[in-house]
This record gives sequence, structure tokens and C-alpha cells, in this order.
Amino acid sequence: MKKILSLQISLVVLLMFSCKKDYPVDGDGLLITGRSDCYVSGFELLGADFQTVRTKLATIDTTAQTINVEVLYGTDLRNLYPQFSLVTDAILDPKIVGRTDFSDLSAPREWTVVSGNRKVRKTYKVFLTVKQ
Repeated sequence: MKKILSLQISLVVLLMFSCKKDYPVDGDGLLITGRSDCYVSGFELLGADFQTVRTKLATIDTTAQTINVEVLYGTDLRNLYPQFSLVTDAILDPKIVGRTDFSDLSAPREWTVVSGNRKVRKTYKVFLTVKQ
């Protein structure tokens, strides 16, 4: 019995010290890397039924940090789900946690791409137009 208890204590101590974090992580538990690349590589826009509402591919300008997308006539602009494809290790701020309201076409929505090393930040503006 003593031998089993001693073995269990040893295992607990071993597990405590073996779970040491060797790599830095951010507040969401994502690995912070040395990568400084910071850009959007793809963009999708889904409607309430989770089907695309784009009429063609979005135009992404990584220099001007803009995304232009045309949506189908009749699209409910208050219930859209944007999806970004980012360079490796980058994150999006603010996070997209549900539907997004794009109904004010005169005010583009903005998201910031943050590099893997969390030192470079680039704000992208998403401009929506509705096909006539």
C-alpha cells in the first residue's frame, strides 16, 4: 500500500513539473511566434443560411488594407457572417463570434490583423456594395 501511494505521489509531482510552458501564448492560449507577416489572404461572406452571398471573389488590397465585396441583391445585410483567411499565425481583432451587421453601406466595417509575434497590426476596411 505504501509503495502504491509513493508511486502516485511521484507521478503527481512529475506531472506538475512536466506541464511547464516552454512557449509563450497569448490570452486565448494561442502560440506567439516569431512571424511578423500580417495580411488577409482570403475573404468570404455568408448569409443567414451559411451560403455565400458574394457575386464574385472579394478584392483584397493588402497595400491599401481594403476588402471590396459585392453581394447579391436582396441580401439581408444585418445578418452576415464574414470569414477571413489570414497569413500563418496571425489573428483577427476583434474576433468574429456571430453575425455582423453591414447595413450601413456608408461606414465600412473594420478588423485588425495582428501578426504571429503580436507586434505588427494592420487594420482592414471591408466595403460592401449590393448588385443592382
